[in-house]
Amino acid sequence: MKVKYLTAGESHGPELTAIIEGIPSNFEVSKKYIDEFLLRRQKSLGSGGRMNIEKDEVYISSGVINNLSTGGPIAIKIINKDWQNWKEKEIEPFVIPRPGHADLVGTFKYNHNDIRLSLERASARETAIRCAVGAICHQVLHQLDIDIVGFVTSIGKQNSENIDLKNIEQLKNLINESEVSCPDKQSSDLMMNEIKSARKKKDTLGGAITVIAKNFPAGCGSYVHFDRKLDSKLASSMMSVQSVKAVEVGNGIQASQEYGTKVQDQIVLSENKIKRITNNLGGFEGGMSTGEPMIITSYLKPISTTLTPIKSVNLSSHEETETTYERSDTCAVPRAVPIFESVMAIDLLNSLLENTGGDSKDVISKRVSDLKNISPESFNLTNKKWTMNYENE
Repeated sequence: MKVKYLTAGESHGPELTAIIEGIPSNFEVSKKYIDEFLLRRQKSLGSGGRMNIEKDEVYISSGVINNLSTGGPIAIKIINKDWQNWKEKEIEPFVIPRPGHADLVGTFKYNHNDIRLSLERASARETAIRCAVGAICHQVLHQLDIDIVGFVTSIGKQNSENIDLKNIEQLKNLINESEVSCPDKQSSDLMMNEIKSARKKKDTLGGAITVIAKNFPAGCGSYVHFDRKLDSKLASSMMSVQSVKAVEVGNGIQASQEYGTKVQDQIVLSENKIKRITNNLGGFEGGMSTGEPMIITSYLKPISTTLTPIKSVNLSSHEETETTYERSDTCAVPRAVPIFESVMAIDLLNSLLENTGGDSKDVISKRVSDLKNISPESFNLTNKKWTMNYENE
């Protein structure tokens, strides 16, 4: 079974919609669970005016009956409340592209007669419905005792390095207490000051978000072909989120500067289970899950719409000019955390189901449980010399 989904909808259109196929039967799927993700996506320091208009909630019209998945396609939608402000409105021409957005190249590629036709789909408003899709996958994984949690690790030049990843529940509580979704109180305060400073300067800020998946079984993904590597799929999905310009797996950047003996996650036996001393590689080896916590960090550039004008070109008059301002976030990083949790959940559930097979909760739960512990008895090595022959002669 494979999880597939499609989304549709414009930023200022009537609604955002999605169809998700491949969710097995008999898993709880709760509107409340999804709506909590959508609320977190809207709420944080640095949010712009659009978030004061929308009060996102999901409507489920197919594939979930009595809060249980049926195994059939799930259809969901989110109403855009801002549509009422745009309905039958006479829209001013948008002819000056914002550097950093899809305005210029998107309008060129699709030969639009107004830039707004490009930004309506390129907008990060699209992540609202993707967040809802991922929340469903997140809830399914949670019922398989797999936890995914994300948090902010940097905003602008303020970085957080004092984060304990061992206690997930404590980590969640600390994240929820922070206005910028950072579990380190001292760093959180500095990040808040950084956002307030950017707002005063009429500028925008980027940052970094780390997402961790714990208790995910070993052996998902594959080394046999490049497009089956799980870390590669996750990196691609993270890059697909608006504003992301780099993705790091584990301690990838630091690892590139160290000797190999300091980087590799050495293998030991603990209570007859195979464990690792460290987790520098972020839970992956050879494109497969190792059973250790998966750690992915995404780096986001600042929002493209700035209060301070920057250089651009008027595509109608063909003259150099400066950008104009409508509305935007000062910093979208804190409220983007549930988006990255959602993106990871979609890929992990897909990979898990590819590995286990099965169409219902009972079958899948048992197979996942069997995969979670690697012991010496899990292997079938003969420990004998052998030859490598290809029968071509």
